[in-house]
Amino acid sequence: MATFELGGLIGVAASERPELLADPTRAALEELGLMGAVGVVEIDPDVSDTAATQQVYGLHAAQLVNCVLVGGRRDGVERVAACLVPADKRADVNGFVRRRLDVRKASLLPRDTAIEASGMEYGGITPIGLPAAWPVLLDADAAQAALVVIGSGVRRSKLLVPGAVLAHLPNVEVTSDVARPVATAAVEPASGEPTSA
Repeated sequence: MATFELGGLIGVAASERPELLADPTRAALEELGLMGAVGVVEIDPDVSDTAATQQVYGLHAAQLVNCVLVGGRRDGVERVAACLVPADKRADVNGFVRRRLDVRKASLLPRDTAIEASGMEYGGITPIGLPAAWPVLLDADAAQAALVVIGSGVRRSKLLVPGAVLAHLPNVEVTSDVARPVATAAVEPASGEPTSA
């Protein structure tokens, strides 16, 4: 049985514990044939947020990758992108992401909208299983990592995923422009940015 280990997180192949995945995430992994390439580990939902996960499991901020949903309107149509950003960086929402969406103003999706549109739990949103029309903007450093921690679609588990697997997901665009480094090593969210690794 395959194991996936990062810091204090030790997971098994997603195929071994499919009940720990949100329905859209499980369906996407099955369709892509990745149930054996991605690890899943059960955690206490109370430590699902990035800062708590980092502290409890002895991880580096760069190993935790948040999925931040950003939207903007053009011609009356909502455009959404998922930004995959290591916890030691912040999504460049009103710079690169706004330009990529080709909207006048971009902002984080409100909590209720994010939950409804993704079909996932807030704080556990993951790029795997999001609507096919949404581009996924993946930070280049995360794409090169041997293994990173992301959400599973629910707060009671995490996925352990090789960066190369993330880079080859449908609709993924690998870029060094989606995020900027934060000034300190702290992982508290800036301006309300949800922490959902």
